[in-house]
Order: sequence, then C-alpha cells, then structure tokens
Amino acid sequence: MKRYNMRKLFIFIYCLSFSAPVFAVQDTLKMDFATAVNLALEANLDYQIQSNQQEVLKKEKQTALASHFPSVNVGTTFSRQSGQQFQQIEGEIVVTNVTNEIISGGLNLEMPLFNSGRRIFDTQSSKLAWEAGEMGLERAAQQVVFDVARRYLQVLLDKELLRIANENLENQKALLEQITGFTEAGLRTLADQYNQQSEVARVESTVVDAEIQYENDLWDLSEYLQLEPGVIPDIIEVDPAVNSMSYEGMSTVELYDIALGNRVDIKQQELLTNSAEKSLKANKAMYYPRLNAFYNYSTFFTSLDDRSIQEQLLTIYPQNNLGMRLSIPIFNNLNNRLNVTRSRVQLKNQELRKEALDRSIYQDVRLANQNYQAAIRKEKNTRVQVVAAEEAQTAVSERFRLGLSNFVDLSTANQQLVAAKGDAAQAIYTLFFQEVIMRHALGTLNPLGIE
Repeated sequence: MKRYNMRKLFIFIYCLSFSAPVFAVQDTLKMDFATAVNLALEANLDYQIQSNQQEVLKKEKQTALASHFPSVNVGTTFSRQSGQQFQQIEGEIVVTNVTNEIISGGLNLEMPLFNSGRRIFDTQSSKLAWEAGEMGLERAAQQVVFDVARRYLQVLLDKELLRIANENLENQKALLEQITGFTEAGLRTLADQYNQQSEVARVESTVVDAEIQYENDLWDLSEYLQLEPGVIPDIIEVDPAVNSMSYEGMSTVELYDIALGNRVDIKQQELLTNSAEKSLKANKAMYYPRLNAFYNYSTFFTSLDDRSIQEQLLTIYPQNNLGMRLSIPIFNNLNNRLNVTRSRVQLKNQELRKEALDRSIYQDVRLANQNYQAAIRKEKNTRVQVVAAEEAQTAVSERFRLGLSNFVDLSTANQQLVAAKGDAAQAIYTLFFQEVIMRHALGTLNPLGIE
C-alpha cells in the first residue's frame, strides 16, 4: 500500500513539473483605471487614426496661412549643344559647327494681390477644420474612456459576485458540518444532511460559473487594452459609492442644457459647418478676376562667349522683370462650377448632420437620465432587501437550530440572502456605471479616469 501511495505521489510530482511552465506563462499587470485608459488610447485603432489625421489638418492650416506670402522659386539649367550654331556677327548670321555649353539660372517671386478673398476664406476654413479635429479627438478619447469603464466595472462586479459566491460556499459548508453533527446526535434527519450536501454542490457550481464569468470579462478587458499574450490585468478597485447620485432630481431639460455646453461633438459639428461655409465662399471667389504681382530674375553663361563665367552671369546677361498679372476667368471647362456645387452640397450635409446630432444628444440625455433615476431607486431598494434578508436568515437559522423550522425554510432564507447581496452589488455598480453613462452623454467624462 505504501509503495502504491509513493508511486501516486511520484506521478503527481512528475506531472506537476511539466505543467508548472504552463502556469508560469501567464503574468499579471497591476493597473488602475487611469493606466487602463492610457493603454487603451495607445492601442485603440480609431483614436490613433484620428490622431494621425490631425497631423494632416495641422499641415493644411499651415499651408493656408503660408499662401498669404510670396511664392519663391529658384532654378538653374546646365546644357550642352553640339552641331550647327547660329551667331550674329557684325550684322550677319554666321553658322558654325561647334559645341556650346550653357548655364542658365533664375529667381521667380509671385505675390497674390487680389483674389476675391479666396486666401482669407481658405485660411479660415482650414483653421476651423483643424479645431474641429481637436474636438473630435477629445470626443474619441471620451469614447475610449467609456468603453474601458464598461469593461473595468464589469470585471469589478464579477469579482464582487465571485466573493459573495465563495462566502456563501463557506457558509454552506459550515452549515453542512452543523447539520451533520445534529444528525449524528439524532436532532435532525438524514434527509436534512443529504439536502444540505446537495445545496453545497449547487453552490459550488455557482462559484464555478462566477469564476468563468470573471475570467471571460477579464480577458475581454485585456483584449481591448491589447495586452501581450499571457498578460492578465490585475485591476485596482474603485469605490462605487463615490460621487453616486450627483445628478439625482435633475430634469432632462436641465441636463440637456449641460450637454449643449459641454459636448465637444456638437462643437465639432458647428466648426465643420462653419468650415464648409468658408470653403464654399473660397470656391465662389474663383468666378472673379485675380491679380498677382511677380518678379523674375534670370541670367546665363555660354561657352561661345570668351568672357568669364562670373562676368557673364553677374554683369553681361542678367535680366530683371517686374510686373503684375491679371487673370480673368472666362471658361475653364466648368471646373469652378463643379467645385462650388461640391462645396454647397458638403455644407448642406454638415447642416443635416448638425440637426441630427442635436436630436441624438437630446435622446441620449433623456435615455441616460431615465436609466440613471431607475438605478438610484433600485440601489435604494436593494439596500432594504439586504437588511430584510439578513434579518430573515438570522431568524430562520435560529429556529432551525432550535428545531422549530425545517430545512426548506432555511435553504430558502439562505438563497434569498445571497440573491439580495448579489442584487445589491449589481445595483451599486450599475448606478456607478450609469453615472459614467450620464457623464458621457453630457460630455463631462474625464479622459483621465473615473472618480
């Protein structure tokens, strides 16, 4: 028998030695909510794309501002001509078969003087588009905070429900030992002992379900944060009672006014509408004449001239050309009309989006307020429910100990107490999350975290 036990122990140790590296693969990363948000902002695809797009809008704004200054270009040409060359010598054209090496260079400056305000409108439009992009980036960050908060709080809720299930399991095991002692003493029937054994098994299954739910939601959070494979977040708990019921008693109209003053997406849409309006005016300016000032400087060197390169380039052949150019659009294949039509349609679409966003914000606030007020009432009810369930369970347990109550009453009281605690935990975290939803709807959600 001892040899058999030693063999089992050896096999167990042998298997454990191979399974240990598997468990060692997993690692935990301790983090608070702010750290989770920062990781999500770095990993979120939509936020990163929008952040990259903001760099383009910034360059477009700088380009529109630079259009108010002259454009400057410098050019030079090196060429070699072989064959017959025509030269004018003493009033006669002489043709010679020579090789001519030519160096030419020039400087061109052009300054727009009048273009019906196109430069001004383009500058204003690009500046408004960049500001709208900043607003959109802030709203995208709030959306990431909202998504992280939903997963973060769900994990905390699962953890609390798992704790309640384990606590209930320990209580049921202690009760089983008590009933077993009563049965052996002849104070309880064997049926009560078997019923309690069944209840313990049922509670153990409940614990397993709670563990699975906790692990699934934990992996969902780690997947959203794009953590390395095998890394599991070890999140720091938050107090769900902090700042709860801060919007209690406020009407939808009051909350809607707060949202209009804080929602960055409505501000973004207003900026986009104004930007489209400026862009339309800029394209309309192409219908009118444009006046530009220009200055050209050019010079060259030829090997057919015996004088030095410096003398030819700087003294003999330099030319200066200064003037103004007037351009009057007559017909350009209807390109200007096409650009104006596109801008007008874009402006109308932005106005439609603004109207739709106004309605959407009101609906978001109204729905968030309804759910928030309902969560407040439910949280208050569950507190009463827990107190009543604890009193009932205490009374039934005492009666059961004295033999005045049966097992069914005791089991029912225990289940009601566990259900009440679960409902209370659910209600507390639901209220806290509804607070987050309310802030998201009002545009006051802090990108740095939840408090």
